[in-house]
This record gives sequence, C-alpha cells and structure tokens, in this order.
Amino acid sequence: MSRVEPLLTLKPKEESHWRWYILDGLLALGSIFLLTGVIWLFQLYQKIPDSFLLYLLAILSLASLRGLSAALLASFVAFFSFDFFFVPPLYTLSVTKFEDVLTLVVFLVTAIITSQFASTLRQRAEDANRRERETHILYDLVRATNREEDLELQLSIFARAVVEVFSPWGIRDCLLLLPDERGVLTPHTSACQPIERVELSSDEKVAAEQIMTRAHIVDLFDGTTLRAEHVSDSGANPTQGAAQKTTDGSTMKRYGCLVPLKTDIKVIGILRLLIEHDGRGETIDDILSLEHGHPTPEAVFFSTFLEQAVAVIERGHLRQESLRVRVLQQTDALRSALLSSVSHDLRTPLSTIKTAATSLLEEDVQWDEETQRGFTAAIEREADRLNSLVENLLDMSRLEAGSLHPEKVWYPLDALLRDVLDRMQPLLEGRTVQTYLPDHIPPVEVDAVLIEQVVTNLITNAVYYTPAGSPIDVSIQVQEEALVVSIADRGPGITLAEQEHIFDKFYRVLGKAQMFGEKRGSGLGLAICRGFVDAHGGRIWIEGREGGGAVFRFTLPLSSTGELEP
Repeated sequence: MSRVEPLLTLKPKEESHWRWYILDGLLALGSIFLLTGVIWLFQLYQKIPDSFLLYLLAILSLASLRGLSAALLASFVAFFSFDFFFVPPLYTLSVTKFEDVLTLVVFLVTAIITSQFASTLRQRAEDANRRERETHILYDLVRATNREEDLELQLSIFARAVVEVFSPWGIRDCLLLLPDERGVLTPHTSACQPIERVELSSDEKVAAEQIMTRAHIVDLFDGTTLRAEHVSDSGANPTQGAAQKTTDGSTMKRYGCLVPLKTDIKVIGILRLLIEHDGRGETIDDILSLEHGHPTPEAVFFSTFLEQAVAVIERGHLRQESLRVRVLQQTDALRSALLSSVSHDLRTPLSTIKTAATSLLEEDVQWDEETQRGFTAAIEREADRLNSLVENLLDMSRLEAGSLHPEKVWYPLDALLRDVLDRMQPLLEGRTVQTYLPDHIPPVEVDAVLIEQVVTNLITNAVYYTPAGSPIDVSIQVQEEALVVSIADRGPGITLAEQEHIFDKFYRVLGKAQMFGEKRGSGLGLAICRGFVDAHGGRIWIEGREGGGAVFRFTLPLSSTGELEP
C-alpha cells in the first residue's frame, strides 16, 4: 500500500459551557478591576477627561478574544465601576449631573455596540478559519483517495481519515461494512485493526440490518462487545456502555455507533465507530445531531465527509460494472470470433476429408493407385490440420484458465531446434533453412514440449506467410541472462500497426496467406506462443528485417528464478 500523508485534524472543541462562562466572567471582572485600579492609582480620570474610553480597549479585546458574553459583562462592570469610583459623588452609584448621566449611557451603548461588532467579526473569522480547515481536510482526503485506483485502498484511506480527523470527538476506530453480492453485510476495512480479526456480535448484525432498511443512526449499549483491543492499554475488554477510570480520575465511557452511508435512494454501507468519551467537551453524538433536524456546522461537515466515502463506493461500483460490461462485450466478441474461426477451419478440412473418402468409396469408378494415394494423403493432411486446430484450442483454453504449469527440465536448446526442423521437413520441402548456432550454448530449464510448440508455430507461420521457396533463417544468440531464438523470413513483412496486434487471439494479417496460396490459420498460433514464452519468464516480439521480411524473436532466461524485463 502506498504511503498516505497524514490528514489535517479538526480543532478540538472547548470545554463545557459552564467552564467557558466562568473563565469569561473571571477575565471580564479581572480586566475591568485591573484597569479601574490603574486609573484610580494614577488619577487618570483627572488628567484625561475621557479616561473612561480606556475601558473600551479592554472590552474590544475581550470581544475579539473571548466573544460577546465576556464583552457584555465587562461593559456593565465598567459602567458601574466608572460611576462608582470616578463620577461625583464618589463611591456611590447616584449621579447628580445630567451630562454625567448622558456620558455613562453613551459609554454603555457604545461599549455594547462595539462589543457586538467585534464579537461578530471574531465569529466570522472563526467560521472562515473553520471552513478553510474543513476544505483542506476534504481536499487532502479526495487527493489521497484519487491517487489510488483500487477500491480497497481507497476505503482503507477513508477509514483511517475518519479516526485521524474526528479523534478530538472521541472516535478511536472506524470499521466499514459493505453488503456482498448476496446482500449480507461483511466487514470490509478497518482503520486500526486487521480485518481478519474483526467479528460482529449478534446485536450489531441485527442493528446493521435495521439500518440498511431504515437509514437511521444507532448507538450500541447494554454490553455489546466491541473487539478493539488497540484502544485499551490496560488490557480490559472494551464493551459498549462500559465506564473506566482514566489517569486523571475522570470516567471514560466507551460505546459503539453505527452510521449509515446512504445515497438519495438507498443505504450502500455502514460505518461502525468505536467512541471513547470522558464526559468533557463535545462528543460525536453532538455532530450526529444532523439526523434530528438541528444541523450544526460540525454535523454538516461530518455529513460531507461521509459523502466522500459514498462517492468512492459508488465510483468503485461503477468501475466494476463497467469492467463487467466490458468483459461481457469482449467475451461475446471472442465467442463470435471463435465460432466464426472454428466453423470455417473445421468445415474446410472436413469437406476435403468427406470428398476424398466419398471418391474412394465410389464403386463405379476404378481409381488408379496414384490417385488413391492422393486421396489418402489428403485425408491424412486434413486430419493433421484438424488435430492441430484442436490442440491450439486446448492450449489457449489452458492459458486462459491459468492451468498451464510448465514441467521444466534442463534441456539443450540447439538439439530441440534440430528435432523440430527434422520433424517439419515435409512442410519445409523446397525451402532453404539456414541455422546459426554458436558452438557453446548453455542448457536452459524449459518444458521441451511447450518450447517445441513455440518453434513449430513460428516456423509454420513463416511458411504460410512467405513466397514458396523463400529461405528461412533460424538462429540462437547467447546473452548474459538469456538465450534469444530468432526465426527470420523473406516475406512481405509486418507493418508497425499489425505488429501491435500480431500476438492477439484470432488476429490474422489479412490477405497475406492467401497471397501465397496458403490457407489461413486459426489466429491462435502466435497467441499461444506468447503464452508459452511468458510461462517460462521470457518475452516474444517481432521486428522488421533489413532487406524485407520479418524476424520473430523470443527469450528464455538462463536462470529459472527471475523473469526478464521487456
């Protein structure tokens, strides 16, 4: 699996509201009392006519840093402090002059309005930062999943991302459940534990089946065991709804949550989240309030995050469906080509055999001995052709089924070539066959039967697609890591466009065989050659030949342990 860069994580939420408000109160009171002491100590209210404006600095700072509640509290405390300590009569809240009343009221209204403005700007800045961070998180997730084409890897990245991003809300593990071909939910990938170790309890299975039909979120309690040993350093068996003590004495509750992954029309999967919570701050349940009609920004983001998994799963299903359709189309095309090729290739020799046999059986015609031998030779030749066709079909079937396993032995390749040429003398009659074999050729570990078939197919191909009487050259080259066998002819050659498909099943170079009076082949011989050579860890290719013609080359590794790079 390729390495995935760590995703950004969400900023942890602040502690519970009452602690936040207590801190707001302490900061508001402390800042105003401190500023009041400074003004009173240095007699600033006598030296600076509008010294009460100094309070606005503290109020604006609180509004920008802590929010509206702290700023409002500071505004009222500053209002009463300035009245009590600095507005005659001193040390009382009563005011005798109208201008002092007006000053205090204007100060309070100004403080409240500026607090509201500063708090709004702070909230907007926080929202902008939150949206920017969420955008970065989603971008990192999309980029990480798009780098992989395999659905398993993409979903594994998503599961880990859920734990990384939402760990501040207590998520410790994420297990993805997907329905198989029979519709049965099965564990697919987990963020923190090997998938083979994951087992679903009966309660989880029942709840998951309900979610697939009702598409609602379910919390699992009442002792349903979650097998996630990685979340407990103490070795305790983690159970849903169980409570444990943490190092600071707070209670840690662990439970499970099943969340549906749904499209507009159906549920396509389920997330099983393992959650730990110590009772402080927000939990994932606060995020999941989206289901109950009260979406928070975090709930909207969590929903958007899950939509990425839905998109990945749907794209995977579309790729699988597209691949299935493509395979069906290719299978149908191959079936049509096979039927067309086999029907023609079977019909031609069968017609020849039928004609020769019928002629021999005619009683009213007395055939001379030479004619009878001709009929018999035709029957034998066409029977051999039928046998070759059937063998090719069987070989291709073995290659496609993956059941071809070469039985390798150490064999001298030069002796193998000579045996093939001796056996093919009747087909090579009238042609000059030149062999170029080095004096010292190391033996190779091969399946002699398969390699003989490769050489036979290549030489037969050279005979069928070259003019009668044209020469054929057979050679072996010894390289550092392989032997290279070359079979060259002086035919019309193969174009670059045809070279790209020459080893495909049922592909024929149109018109070339008929040009030299030969019958067309089945289009399987070269495909079989490639399969046999690949099974030996070698490779096969075709090149143009200087002066006209083509050269087929294939390699056989001198070491049976490694495969050659093309």
